[in-house]
Amino acid sequence: MDKKYIQIEITGISESASAIAIAALSQIGFDGFLEETNSLKAYSKEGAFDQPELNIIMNKLSLKYSLSVLENQNWNKIWESNFSPVQVDDFVGIRASFHPPITGVKHELVITPKMSFGTGHHATTYTVMQLMRELDFKGKRVLDFGTGTGILAILAEKLGSSYVLAVDNDVWCMENSKENILINRCQNIEIQQVDAINDGWKFDIVIANINRHIIEANLSSFPAILLEGGSLILSGLLQSDEKDILAACGRLGFTHQKTLQKDGWVAIFLTK
Repeated sequence: MDKKYIQIEITGISESASAIAIAALSQIGFDGFLEETNSLKAYSKEGAFDQPELNIIMNKLSLKYSLSVLENQNWNKIWESNFSPVQVDDFVGIRASFHPPITGVKHELVITPKMSFGTGHHATTYTVMQLMRELDFKGKRVLDFGTGTGILAILAEKLGSSYVLAVDNDVWCMENSKENILINRCQNIEIQQVDAINDGWKFDIVIANINRHIIEANLSSFPAILLEGGSLILSGLLQSDEKDILAACGRLGFTHQKTLQKDGWVAIFLTK
């Protein structure tokens, strides 16, 4: 497959500006980000992002960027060179297949990115996992909306879910999540490529770790698919998004239980 990715690199960027840039870029076609000290790399499929909008965002934030094209064979080299194991407290350890096993955690996940995103490094995935630790997944039906690498679906099964539906709209995510599900020997995860929520779905727990734009576009559909007393976890949101998202959720009948914050990002736990 000859699919290519575009990489933009922004240097001399602060942590707070990086969070704002990620939120803005995720709405114009960029779906992967690598944050380093005073640097941000953002990735988009070739032809999927809006160049004029990119320039508007960069000018508005007073940022400069360089752009390069990545061939398929370069992708894993980039991730392998930057992908170090992640540990979420003593709860979850996340590593690639080329790392040694992680000890001292309740659950170990083996994740290979391959043009998909969700390795536990970013604050959004990290805090969602912290919230997942507080929920009872045993025997529950779970929706992972925007599954990426499948990391949260895999964790949901390891926590005892009877059925997990992992959905995304990107074909690379489908292939990558299938591989990761096999590596982690999961049996109860179904993968579907979809663009929107199906009103016929019914779940005990819904997890949406995406971005504000997609969450807002689908938020009104969540009450219909979430069973009474069910749990909703929303992430991919900036701290500045929380007030508006909570207000919208309140109007839909959800009750706010808890918010976790990390590096300017929030993960929100609500119940129906």
